[in-house]
Amino acid sequence: MLSASVKNKVTIYSWRILITTVLLSIWELGVRYKAFDAFYISQPSEIFNDLITLFATGEVFPHIAITMEEALLGLVIGTIAGVTVGFVLGKFEPVAKVLDPIIMALYGIPKLTLGPLFILWFGMGIKSKVFIALISVFFLTFFSAYSGFKNVSPNLINTVKLMGATQGQILRKIIIPSCVPWLLNGLRTSLGAALLGAIVGEYIAANSGLGWMVSNASGMYNTTRVLSTIVILSALMAILNYCVTLLDNRLLKWRVSTE
Repeated sequence: MLSASVKNKVTIYSWRILITTVLLSIWELGVRYKAFDAFYISQPSEIFNDLITLFATGEVFPHIAITMEEALLGLVIGTIAGVTVGFVLGKFEPVAKVLDPIIMALYGIPKLTLGPLFILWFGMGIKSKVFIALISVFFLTFFSAYSGFKNVSPNLINTVKLMGATQGQILRKIIIPSCVPWLLNGLRTSLGAALLGAIVGEYIAANSGLGWMVSNASGMYNTTRVLSTIVILSALMAILNYCVTLLDNRLLKWRVSTE
């Protein structure tokens, strides 16, 4: 006998599969019967065959590896920098007030427009793509860390100080556990930003990576390859998001154990 929660999940997944199947069928049949132009949107069967070819030949794996390397390096460095600066400015409010207009001005710059500048500075190699991903991630994690820090109860901090807690203990036992939900929300958004940053850098100037694959296929009017690459990117994003969900569940248990 299935529980109510299991039945609910089965219903949700069934609807997702049904809707996806219907949309793909409309797309496929529309192209086959000339309702849609395959030159512009290809068709699901062609995209599926192209994906099989890419993975069977191993052609796509080096491109996935370089894109993920760029995105993850940018994500890690940008997250560390953003969390550090967020906590420091959260701790020293006068400094935060002085730097606030500068930070907001920098935040207002469309990050992806800096791509050509980073490529000019750092060349066509991995550095420029990492910096594009890094700068895309930094502000997202900074605001998450800063907001999380400012939402920690001052009364709670003062109470544990009176009990003799050190700054390290306050950080480890109070501040970090309280900021975890904020940081995880920032991380979810940052994943997409890091991947997009790497892709944009590759699209502008590169000779490998998934962004380069999109750019190269676009130049040859190969719509099928463009859409195949987009499917791969979507799958990578789904996998990364699932990893964050697992991390969220583990950290939730850790937060409960520290309280």
